[in-house]
Amino acid sequence: MIACLLIPGFELRAALRERPRLALVPAALAPEAGEDQLLGPVTAAAEAAGAKPGMRLGEALATCPSLVLVERDPAAVEREWEGVLCRLEDAGFAVEPVEQGTVVFETRGVERLYGGVQPALERALAAVGAGWDPRIGAATRRFTALAAASVARPAQILLVAAQEEESFLEPLPLSLLPLPPDRYAELEGLGLRRLGELAQLPGGAVAERLGVEGRKAWRLARGGRRAKVRGRKPAFELAETLVFPEAVGNELTLRRALGSLLERLLARPERAGRPFRKLAVSARLVGGGSWRRALTLRDATAEPGRLRAALGPKLAELPGPVVELRLEAVELADHTGQQLALVEPAGEEVGTRLREGLKQVRASTGTGSVCAVVEVAPWSRVPEARALVVPRDA
Repeated sequence: MIACLLIPGFELRAALRERPRLALVPAALAPEAGEDQLLGPVTAAAEAAGAKPGMRLGEALATCPSLVLVERDPAAVEREWEGVLCRLEDAGFAVEPVEQGTVVFETRGVERLYGGVQPALERALAAVGAGWDPRIGAATRRFTALAAASVARPAQILLVAAQEEESFLEPLPLSLLPLPPDRYAELEGLGLRRLGELAQLPGGAVAERLGVEGRKAWRLARGGRRAKVRGRKPAFELAETLVFPEAVGNELTLRRALGSLLERLLARPERAGRPFRKLAVSARLVGGGSWRRALTLRDATAEPGRLRAALGPKLAELPGPVVELRLEAVELADHTGQQLALVEPAGEEVGTRLREGLKQVRASTGTGSVCAVVEVAPWSRVPEARALVVPRDA
């Protein structure tokens, strides 16, 4: 079966790990600077006081004057999420992260190890830890598993049998579908509120009215395809950290510190001479919270000059003085060099650039972002049935 482990409000929970007292009072994740002033995830006490995720900041403070705004901590979120994934992998699960707080995996490989589906999923919950209030949904299809996890209670395992998937999805709200807000409004204008109501409509009519997004939503409302779970590559820890005795806000000093971290990272034996494809620089801010930026290089390289030129401008985005700077190698390239030829075969240069571009896109946007179109029924009268879009390997 395919299982989906869900931790609602993961970003807020991770930011509160060092301040557990705030988890018991009305608190919400503060909006990012420069973006719409909308609340992020909220605690149970804040929700009971009337504050909701996505609410305007002014409205939320008027509704709940005692609301505490928690600064975003992307470095802590990344660290805690990596810890969750590593604990699941240590328990024997090949995980495919969907987003922070949501991960899918198959139980087929560990059912005999733990004595069945239920004990295996109980082991997954125990590996994550009760402090995160995780919940798990399991079914034969990925979207059904996600829907089951969305309606499950904390620490609950909700199993949906194959013959019950249609009846299980039927009363669930349309908000489970990955659609933009205007599409939800359009569906509600047509009188549709539940997944079952959308699934009963003819697929061709839905595609004609709502386009590709509507066709995908209609397919998900009927359970979706039986897509396989692609476990991520084993993670590795390759990072360097520098702690300042006093808060530093001077960009020149920070650039020198970044250069020192880069030299230490290049000297690590675990790198085995492989160039960097994706790097991340993060900082602990003096007033609390953190800052993090990831950079995917156009061409994988280990040249210090090119790396400094690519990473240096990121420091100008720091919102304030920092007390700690960290440089992390998120992904390394496979090759350690490039073999040149006196005369390249026809089309070889284009093919090499295309393969390198695909690796760059995959490193930047994640597994499954690069797909290929495979014809399955070119004779079909329905355009969407003539071909499938499948993830493409490197």
